[in-house]
Amino acid sequence: MTLLTLVRHGQTDWNLAKRIQGTTDIPLNDTGRADARAAAALLADGTHHAIYASPLARARETAEIIAGELGLNDPHLVPDMREREFGDGEGLLVADYLAAYGDWFAAVPGAETLEAVADRALVALDRIARHSRRRSTPLAESIVVVTHGGVIRSLIDRVSSGTLPREGEPLRNGSVHRFESSPHSLRLLELADLR
Repeated sequence: MTLLTLVRHGQTDWNLAKRIQGTTDIPLNDTGRADARAAAALLADGTHHAIYASPLARARETAEIIAGELGLNDPHLVPDMREREFGDGEGLLVADYLAAYGDWFAAVPGAETLEAVADRALVALDRIARHSRRRSTPLAESIVVVTHGGVIRSLIDRVSSGTLPREGEPLRNGSVHRFESSPHSLRLLELADLR
């Protein structure tokens, strides 16, 4: 068993403007750096053995801040933990995206489906957990993975059979979500307070 704590990256200027980032590489702003330190404070009550992150700058910097605060080695970068590709919707304001396409499940030219995001993220998390189990002497190891709202949302949706998160509930920047990974299985243990 491996404990996986998924953290959404800190705020960017595009988050603040409610603009869809997708795989566009937008850096953290000062509030985002504070979000990362706040996430580290939430994680400080437990022991964590390693940290992984999406290679996009906002997730990577969040992970670097958390690693520094918790005394962990530099984050391992995992390309399949990157944000959903939004295709033609990338860069649009959320209101304009919803006006053009109707909802988050719409077929947008060049965009990944939420199902495809969950599929690739589950494979990546399984690899992370298997890697940690191979090198771990304790029965359980605790791993932090810094990723994106679309990735976390797709995983929560998948493991809850579509019951969580409820429609309209945002995943806050810096929010912390705990999962348990067993071989080829992922289970939600704790969902961050959604506001």
